[in-house]
Amino acid sequence: MEQTNSSPPVLLYDGLCGFCSEGVQRILRYDHRKAMLFAALQSNYGKAVLARHPNLEGVDSVVFVEPADGADQRVFLRSDALLKIARYLGGPWKLALVVRIIPRAVRDYLYDQFAKRRYRWFGKLDTCLVPTPEVRARFLDAG
Repeated sequence: MEQTNSSPPVLLYDGLCGFCSEGVQRILRYDHRKAMLFAALQSNYGKAVLARHPNLEGVDSVVFVEPADGADQRVFLRSDALLKIARYLGGPWKLALVVRIIPRAVRDYLYDQFAKRRYRWFGKLDTCLVPTPEVRARFLDAG
């Protein structure tokens, strides 16, 4: 794990997106460290992160936040966020890091094209994901 902070990373995701919610479930399955935290962009935590980072205004992307709190908090969007997830998961997921050879502008363009169609292809949920009791503590604002 490259992260040197004691605070775990947080993944902000679109809580109403079927594909995004499935992605969170997949990460939960493969996160052997069981440290990554999650919050919907629509949650209080998600809104607070967006407010702390004015450059994220109107963002409609997965956001990888490290560390979860603090003045040194950094955020990664689109393809950079996906690469951070792959690095965090490690193992065979690190093979995805080879796409770094593709310029970020191209990666993000492809990400944006997929994101524009995600509701049409995977549906839009009426409510945010409700985690199982075993993983509820890893969801910020799970209420």
